[in-house]
Amino acid sequence: MDDETILQRIEKLSDEEQALEESHHGKPLSQEQQTRLKAVEAQLDQAYDLLRQRRARRAAGQDPDEAGVRSETVIENYLQ
Repeated sequence: MDDETILQRIEKLSDEEQALEESHHGKPLSQEQQTRLKAVEAQLDQAYDLLRQRRARRAAGQDPDEAGVRSETVIENYLQ
């Protein structure tokens, strides 16, 4: 997956996230919507992480195509 494809995926997921957040207008999200929102947020985190990995590898003179998607568990625990 190249940078442009990742950026397109980020844009698509961001649009979906925004639509979900705006869809309930003052009432709580349904369980299905909450589940989907969590999934979208995790996929966004993974996409941003992959893009950062690719850019870092490129800056270090390494092959950006060797970067890989990290698991949701790994990404969610970065700040802990």
